[in-house]
Amino acid sequence: MIKKYNKLVRDKIPKIIEENGQMCETEILSDERYLEMLELKLSEECTEYQIDKNTEALADILEVVYAIANARGMTDGELDRLRLAKANKNGRYKDKIFIKEVTEW
Repeated sequence: MIKKYNKLVRDKIPKIIEENGQMCETEILSDERYLEMLELKLSEECTEYQIDKNTEALADILEVVYAIANARGMTDGELDRLRLAKANKNGRYKDKIFIKEVTEW
């Protein structure tokens, strides 16, 4: 029986499939298609988290975010520095602030 997936997977998944006595057909994506599939994967992982509230999905989201940053030429460290710079400038989400409205002067 053949089951179609047509989705981006982590690097070790084909080997894991083969170790389980199965075969899989793979393809190495172009840079453009890889980025496209990463963005779909991000959406998939975010949806999974929103449905299940499983913290493992959060780790998957981070892995995909780092891969997208790398595909766009940014290192993990650069992404972390950017995140911290934004946190220093605008704060984080720790204080649970929900803004209701803003009045212009």
